[in-house]
Amino acid sequence: MKNNPVNCDQQGIIRPVANFSPSLWGDLFTSCSVDHSQVPECYAKEIDILKEKVRRMIVANDKKLQEKLILIDTIERLGLSYHFEKEIQEQLQLTFNGYFKLENDQENDDLFVTALQFRLLRQHAFDAPSCIFDKFTDNNGKFKENLKGDIKGLLSLYEASHLRYHGEAILDEGLIFSTTHLESIDNSSTFMGRQVRHALEQSLQRGIPRIEAHNFIAFYEEDESKDESLLRLAKLDFNLLQMLHKKELYEITRWWKELDLVSKLSYARDRVVECYFWTLGVYFEPQYSRARVMLAKTIAMISIIDDTYDSYGTLDELAIFTDAIERWDIKEIDKLPDYMKICYKALLDLYDHYDEELRQQGRSFALHYAKATMKEIIRSYNIEAKWFIEGYMPPFGDYMANGFITSTYYLLATTSFIGMNSATKEAFEWLMKKPKIQVANVTICRVIDDVATYEIEKKRGQTVTGIECYMNEYGVSEEEAMKEFNNIAENAWKDMNEEFVKIKDVSMEITKRIVNLARLIDVVYKHNQDGYTHPEKVLKPCINGLLVEYFKI
Repeated sequence: MKNNPVNCDQQGIIRPVANFSPSLWGDLFTSCSVDHSQVPECYAKEIDILKEKVRRMIVANDKKLQEKLILIDTIERLGLSYHFEKEIQEQLQLTFNGYFKLENDQENDDLFVTALQFRLLRQHAFDAPSCIFDKFTDNNGKFKENLKGDIKGLLSLYEASHLRYHGEAILDEGLIFSTTHLESIDNSSTFMGRQVRHALEQSLQRGIPRIEAHNFIAFYEEDESKDESLLRLAKLDFNLLQMLHKKELYEITRWWKELDLVSKLSYARDRVVECYFWTLGVYFEPQYSRARVMLAKTIAMISIIDDTYDSYGTLDELAIFTDAIERWDIKEIDKLPDYMKICYKALLDLYDHYDEELRQQGRSFALHYAKATMKEIIRSYNIEAKWFIEGYMPPFGDYMANGFITSTYYLLATTSFIGMNSATKEAFEWLMKKPKIQVANVTICRVIDDVATYEIEKKRGQTVTGIECYMNEYGVSEEEAMKEFNNIAENAWKDMNEEFVKIKDVSMEITKRIVNLARLIDVVYKHNQDGYTHPEKVLKPCINGLLVEYFKI
């Protein structure tokens, strides 16, 4: 349970007293002050001109491989690649096929270029071989000593190593080698030093693309070799998209305020802005506007339900609520306690609204999958609550099987698809089969969440945690259990990297959502902090950067 203090309600039932901090944001996002006419139109015209200029730069065939790779990487890091997906994919296909050649042996032995090429190819689902790093190792398979001073090369190797598969010992070694020597660099005041420090804090592969773009724009502005057209396009595009994102958040916060669940259900967390931030991590591009709104509302709703099961309801009440969700019929509402009626009606109303929207788009089939995963998570919440209230510690395997579902990531992956026009019935069917990439996704969510929340839950008397179950079953210490959970997460990342490249059943547009969900966990639970429940340190700066601050043009 999340709360220690208790009180006695009007029915004489002893319940926890909620002690979650209030929302950080007040009414900041409930007024939409953006001028949606002249300013975006002014931006849009210049953006179109600059986009055409950048498009010509990408497809120009007068560039060396190194120049081509740096250009593509810069465009991606600036958050602009969604404008040029076709062109970038075509250029990387040519690179993968060996169309572009390095000019001389010196470039061929350049660690920076080799690692950059490898990373870009794998990030775009090309199965680049890790043996290309063999030339940088000695007879013992260790990276050569003369690379220690190549900061640019080490940083490139560090980022590339985060895309490794199982069994790629050279990249396991590459990560250790690059991390060790980058951490020893004492020049954090320099431009390159600040980039190194940021990368060690947050690798590119596991970072949230929108946040990384925001950070890189600031870095790129200081780069003496910057392209002014690229920088201006990045700033204009970021600001224009931010206007759309604020408009969406306005819609969501108004909906949330009208529901008034926070005052009616005072035991629950008020985190609707953080819910919307989560959706920006999944997809920030303009074509996913409705998808973001639908996903954010679902996350806000499941957060309330989670707190109901985890922090408030009795076993009898939760059993009735679980059954009502299973039946999914407003007539069931009379069986529920008054506080649950509020939540139940809000949930059914929300999905009725989805149904109406999806029917208009000819995509009503998607709602079936959304409801199925909602029912699934409710059943698992009920099992978890029963374990805790009855003081039962399940076998670790049972805990994990149920915990994968209560992580919310089966639900959120499915819900992220419902507003995507490109998510066909086949894509949903593929996801329902729980493919390896999705299992890796929920594994990362489950174990990192468990590590981050363990100390707080232990202080509150929670015994049915993953760490406790593992310690109990395997007779290991807390430290050993924590270490194993981090190993499980690392192995899941390797699964994800490999599956992303090798999956052919669905498009990269689909699989990117799953990778992005995993990236959110790496950021939100950084340094074993629960950034969702306690957003002050972790998420507040991110939300300010993406939704409050803007770039001066």
